[in-house]
Amino acid sequence: MSRPQARDVQARDVVVTGIGLVSCAGEGIEAHLSAFASHAPPRTDAETFAPYPVHPVAPLALDAQIPKKSDQRQMEGWQRLGVYAAGLALDSAGVKDDAGFKSALPLVVAAGGGERDYAVDGAILTGLRGTNEAGAFLNERLLNDLRPTLFLAQLSNLLAGNISIVHGVTGASRTFMGEESSGVDALRIAHARIASGQVETMMVGGSYNAERPDVMVIHEMGGFLLKPAYRPVFERGGDGNGGFVLGSAAAFLVLEAAEHAAARGARALARLMPVANDRVARAPGSVQASLTRLIGEAGVERPDVVLSGATGLSDLAAEEIAGIHAALPGAGIRATGDVVGHPMEVAAPFGAALAAALCAVGSAREVAVTSVGHRRGEGVIRVVKV
Repeated sequence: MSRPQARDVQARDVVVTGIGLVSCAGEGIEAHLSAFASHAPPRTDAETFAPYPVHPVAPLALDAQIPKKSDQRQMEGWQRLGVYAAGLALDSAGVKDDAGFKSALPLVVAAGGGERDYAVDGAILTGLRGTNEAGAFLNERLLNDLRPTLFLAQLSNLLAGNISIVHGVTGASRTFMGEESSGVDALRIAHARIASGQVETMMVGGSYNAERPDVMVIHEMGGFLLKPAYRPVFERGGDGNGGFVLGSAAAFLVLEAAEHAAARGARALARLMPVANDRVARAPGSVQASLTRLIGEAGVERPDVVLSGATGLSDLAAEEIAGIHAALPGAGIRATGDVVGHPMEVAAPFGAALAAALCAVGSAREVAVTSVGHRRGEGVIRVVKV
């Protein structure tokens, strides 16, 4: 059900003081503002997972944010992206070297369940075909071939743990799983806790590695993937039901009570307003009605742009556009998928971070961010200029 009570708990302004972004567009605020302004198609790899295109992350100098090679090695791709982006956010907020700030900084992470070790999986499956003692063979291989951290690597809270270890962020942490909805909820709860006075600061975000064969299999089984080539998100109808192009990305935001930021002399990049979310039973017209209602609950008034996290599934995209226009006639809509692809749990945090960046540089006074999950969940985030 929707949560209009999120607006009732606001007692203090919540501002964005740090932004960390990583995607196919590059790293950092400037690279993503440039990609957004250019309207050029995002960097795409149509060969590696053909016939499914993917938006691969730009090359990163991992040492800049993850200095220890041992830390880099024990992380999987999605963890490295998240830890890297979290470091960028701390840099942006000016607290990378502030041990006191980081020791009291709570963390909210939205992420999936980790990655498989494909080489080990393949070797085990191949070996099972040639043995008469399948149970004994499997036990031996599990004991000898798997890294000690492999099972833990399937848990989203390992990303929070690695951020804590690498960057010294040792406040309380919580993690969310649940595809696109988890990113919306992470922002909603982070905002509400600061606004209500429970905490002074929060770092919130997530990461997603799209360059994996297992996620292609998973989403193709649901008929969700676009093929064989990238097309703009809102131009994917007409030959079926569209589909999404997955993108590797990570986005983190440092949030603070406005008074706290002012007291330490930090620049407020933008103001984050209460987040409205919903989870309606999917039926024709339900997403349209939900978004129209959520835009009102979020208090969106005259946005310079609506940043849509539309997946590219054309039926949902059509309802989303209709719902936005019903609440905000004439509003301009841009799909973040045309900048970084669809990064699942990261879609909402990325939209919020880009919105804050647009406000920070004076390109917008108010930005609305929408998120509609490919299977469940709707959300609206309002970001305004300070």
